[in-house]
Amino acid sequence: MYYSTFYQWVGRKLNITKRLRTVALPYVIFLMISCNKHSCTAAAEFAKSSKSNFSKFLNNHSDLAIYKLDELSKKQAKQFSKSIELLANGQLPWKIAIIIDATLQRRSSLHAQNVKRFNHGNGFVIGHQWTNIVLFFNDVLIPLPPIAFYTKSYCRQHHLKYQTEHQKVVDYLKTLDLKGYIGVHNPKQVVVLADSGYDNKDIEKTIELKRWTYIIALKKKRSVKTERQYANTSKSKGWTQVQQLFKNHRCLKWITVFLPKSSTGKKRKEFRTRQTIGYLRDVGKAQLVCSEFAKRPKGRRKYLASNDLKAAPQKILLGYRIRWQIEIFHKMSKMFLGFEDVAPKSFESVISHVHWLYCAYILMNSHPPGMPDKMKSIADKQRLITQSVKNRDLSRMLQQLSQINGAKRLKIELRKAFEGPQARQSFI
Repeated sequence: MYYSTFYQWVGRKLNITKRLRTVALPYVIFLMISCNKHSCTAAAEFAKSSKSNFSKFLNNHSDLAIYKLDELSKKQAKQFSKSIELLANGQLPWKIAIIIDATLQRRSSLHAQNVKRFNHGNGFVIGHQWTNIVLFFNDVLIPLPPIAFYTKSYCRQHHLKYQTEHQKVVDYLKTLDLKGYIGVHNPKQVVVLADSGYDNKDIEKTIELKRWTYIIALKKKRSVKTERQYANTSKSKGWTQVQQLFKNHRCLKWITVFLPKSSTGKKRKEFRTRQTIGYLRDVGKAQLVCSEFAKRPKGRRKYLASNDLKAAPQKILLGYRIRWQIEIFHKMSKMFLGFEDVAPKSFESVISHVHWLYCAYILMNSHPPGMPDKMKSIADKQRLITQSVKNRDLSRMLQQLSQINGAKRLKIELRKAFEGPQARQSFI
């Protein structure tokens, strides 16, 4: 892979004006290489430029980063949507998966803008929260522009209307037009996957209005009814927590389900499930599934709901397993692309950094010139790009030799490098 060819390819993909091109392209390429910390200081050393250039670029052009990510995601989706296959190698009835999940971007202190303390299981985490919505089809994950969570104090300072994460997700799904990404499609072939953090009636209603299918993990205290209870009681009475419902209906038989291997070298997983048709409170009719590992019956149980009443429990479990793809995406972004290597005080700079990082992720998965098509690992791609960057000076010299009077100009440049700025200009 030649650096000059790769640089020109990135420039064509992003199509940025000349005024910002000299800063934007090096920053995006810098996010693709292996580095201890993807900071503005390291970016300046990489581009042999000033740190202030990148700081001003990130702070003043967040709108450009958002627009370019939206443009790139649509281009890549159209590229891979020419022949969409069924999910899970044809084992599922859906073709496109929309996965929703949030991730935290850690910060070192509370002094930066829009920073909050989040309760993250084992303790509190200081930082920003991003809700990622991605498309997954043909074994390709395409990140869409993420949703930033704004704190109440940040909204007051910037005269913004405060919204909860669920409200923002509802507004996002309402305005999401998949035609711009994959063209004309059957909405019944779209499935939305989310964990119990998005078990919300407004989200589920919005998905049904879009005529999509949802597979969402339920909270243990989610209010549900069986079909019989729904027919024999008033709408406001008789609701039971989903955990208690499956305890009360022990007559429901356990069915053993085998899921295929998720990757090579792993054994297929064995689950046991119980299933019934019921109603979610304030939503409507849905299929309720209780599942757990067959060999660990005392382990943690998972409760799932789907508005596809014809799907078998195995299909629902297999579809929900695809949700793990967004967890892998979060891990890759943090390990290799520097998702948390951000230190500016301004949240506008953070927005730009995150959106350019997602642009870098899309570009790395868009078959750059000189990169083998079989190479799927982000780590392998990053090593290849890093190697091409290390050889960029050699690539530039070889390109210069192929031009008219290239040898003469290369000799002058080498003379300048060895003797300094006082080298003779007429050296031959």
